[in-house]
Amino acid sequence: MRKKIIAGNWKMNKTVEEAIELANGVKRELADCTEVDVVLCPPFTAIKSVSDIVSETQIAVGSQNMSSEDEGAYTGEICHSMLKELFVRYVILGHSERREYYKETDEWINKKVIKALEKNLRPILCVGETLEDRESGSTEKVVEVQVREGLKNVAADAYTELVIAYEPVWAIGTGKVATAEQAQEVHAFIRATVKDMVGEEAANAVRIQYGGSMKPGNAPELLAQPDIDGGLIGGAALDAESFAGIVKAGM
Repeated sequence: MRKKIIAGNWKMNKTVEEAIELANGVKRELADCTEVDVVLCPPFTAIKSVSDIVSETQIAVGSQNMSSEDEGAYTGEICHSMLKELFVRYVILGHSERREYYKETDEWINKKVIKALEKNLRPILCVGETLEDRESGSTEKVVEVQVREGLKNVAADAYTELVIAYEPVWAIGTGKVATAEQAQEVHAFIRATVKDMVGEEAANAVRIQYGGSMKPGNAPELLAQPDIDGGLIGGAALDAESFAGIVKAGM
């Protein structure tokens, strides 16, 4: 049985002081949680502070992005060695906001996924369709391309080390949420795509999160679906009690 994973993506929110307060709140609620993998993904400026706070707990730290390069003249980027020095274990890659605002392509995202796996970091690969895609009936086509291209050349035995996050773009930060049935349908499709790519064993092992406005109120129904293995949480992750409520729904 796949262990649920709930990751909080704080995005461009929280000063260091605010991040410390939030991390301490999550720690009070979830320090001893073993039933669900819990990951906090603060902004780069707060990674060290958050990592220090959760260092002796079951809570892991993630990064919101990572360069595909090892080092060099890449202004504004951050590489794997910098993240690992701060005890980062997960990296969010290909988030819809990175795709839309910074024009990240599937090829570019794939390079990051490969680099993360090479360096023993666990990528959280984000995939998902826009409202226009959904209304035109292109959801599966769009998601399949993102999965196949984002995970190109990833070996079957690496799928236990990565996470796929399905995030319908139309449900991110809008208050809208896919129904449990809609989310399950796409999660099952993603798992079937992985099976076609690398086989049934890897498909059964890979964890697939839902990333579209999950909250304590809808988390139990979403997390009860057979192919939904957790959540990539945005807004609700900025409140310790709400985030803990989602995690507890996965226990």
